[in-house]
Amino acid sequence: MAVFTGAGVAIVTPFKANGDVNYEKFGELIEDQIAGGTDAIIVCGTTGESSTLSHEEHLEVIRYCIDKVKGRIPVVAGTGSNCTETAVYLSTEAEKYGADALLLVTPYYNKATQNGLYKHYKTVADSVKIPCLIYNVPSRTGCNVAPETVVRLCTDVENIVGVKEASGNIAQIVKLMSLADGKVDLYSGNDDQIVPLLALGAKGVISVSSNVAPRQTHDICAKFFAGDIAGSCAEQLRMISLCNALFSEVNPIPVKMALNLMGKEVGSLRMPLTDMEEANTAKLKKTMEEYGIL
Repeated sequence: MAVFTGAGVAIVTPFKANGDVNYEKFGELIEDQIAGGTDAIIVCGTTGESSTLSHEEHLEVIRYCIDKVKGRIPVVAGTGSNCTETAVYLSTEAEKYGADALLLVTPYYNKATQNGLYKHYKTVADSVKIPCLIYNVPSRTGCNVAPETVVRLCTDVENIVGVKEASGNIAQIVKLMSLADGKVDLYSGNDDQIVPLLALGAKGVISVSSNVAPRQTHDICAKFFAGDIAGSCAEQLRMISLCNALFSEVNPIPVKMALNLMGKEVGSLRMPLTDMEEANTAKLKKTMEEYGIL
């Protein structure tokens, strides 16, 4: 059984003015997402600024999220690292807290070989019993997990069950699913490719857009699974301008600005990320107004 089907939100981590994690606002975001129909919460991913959280903060954010959700929907904890030992540590702790599954980003900077990636993922997955998802995002990590490696891992390692594919390479994803033989649960990692990947057999999306449009993102998936392909496609196409605006600067700069424009008060970003440029902010605001969420 898939970790979840539908739209999972890659939730932001809100900060106070002094840079501390704002747990009160985080709790409000979690409740808003559940009320908005989000099918799962993915905590401490790229959008959650995991790269600038200390290990202690990283684990506390995961623990808080799991405790707040209270089993109402699945919580997938981002526990990947470019250090295998660190990924094992974060993963085993998240399992202790009650995470439903783990999202493991490809080791960044090291640029491991495919054999190295296989050993890394197998080592981390073998340290826990809960399901693990590979997170392939070569634009961030400088390293691509080949389709053959994904299938090998999902075949050889019982609790590696699928992949969040954010390469944007449809040809590669087609090849992956042609090799998968039903062994790989695919999730879109790009909000502008939800329907194309659902058509290839994806279980859903791990979404940035869900932070500001949870119901609409959920509906893209729900309509598709209900057989309303035209309705799903129409909602996907309607969302394209919003997707483009949310990625007009590097994620999560625009989505945090969008949430602040909506009055969610999620604060700023941790350096080296900086606030959104004024011209892009104006375009984002206009797009959100046109989309009907502002």
